[in-house]
Amino acid sequence: MADRKPIESWLTDMDGVLIHEGVPIPGADTFLKKLRDSGRPFLVLTNNSIYTARDLHARLRRMGLDVPVDNIWTSALATAQFLNDQRPGGSAYVIGEAGLTTALHDIGYILTDQEPDFVILGETRTYSFEALTKAVRLINDGARFIATNPDNVGPSTEGDLPATGSVAALITAATGKKPYFVGKPNPLMMRAGLNAIGAHSETSAMIGDRMDTDVLAGLEAGMRTFLVLSGVTQPDEVDGYPFRPSQVVDSIADLVNLV
Repeated sequence: MADRKPIESWLTDMDGVLIHEGVPIPGADTFLKKLRDSGRPFLVLTNNSIYTARDLHARLRRMGLDVPVDNIWTSALATAQFLNDQRPGGSAYVIGEAGLTTALHDIGYILTDQEPDFVILGETRTYSFEALTKAVRLINDGARFIATNPDNVGPSTEGDLPATGSVAALITAATGKKPYFVGKPNPLMMRAGLNAIGAHSETSAMIGDRMDTDVLAGLEAGMRTFLVLSGVTQPDEVDGYPFRPSQVVDSIADLVNLV
């Protein structure tokens, strides 16, 4: 097999790679500074659809990590781009926060509960029975079901929280309709991100802390993949998957010299 081309562009997950429970992981600031100084295209990705890119930029800066707004790519932004490509100027009933509703407003979508084209499920800390009931009825009436990401649980300082995938399963059980998940591990999110920065998968790398989302998405998008052991996937779990990352490292600090 021919040697792979040098890495010219980087995509990296956020939680578990750059930060953990609101605290920067050692080496993250150095890695990001080297990326900025090198001028290489890069994106920080997250499946979390709660926050806008501006929100995340501010949150990361307060932690001492400088990531420009244009270098942040969320499942909400990927979902909005997907919908704009599929059905421009459409309408949607949305369960989610500002990250998702802002992204949809920005592409000209109408948010409504009256005969929407789509029901879009995203992350929120306040899932309500009333909103879920409305979603079920709209899907049963013909609205197409989209979800920003398939993550079943999300982190919090108090412990795991039910996330989009878990709530989507509830709606599927009630309607018999499965959603189309836009976020990782769907390689669509990765390919759209690469296109946004003018990068090619053959010369790009994906860094993540989860085999089942980050590494799988990077692999299916044709990128080199790096698993860091500072997040979800533990060393003894790697061999349990039928695929492997290109390389396993302890943390983002081990990748600084590759930029």
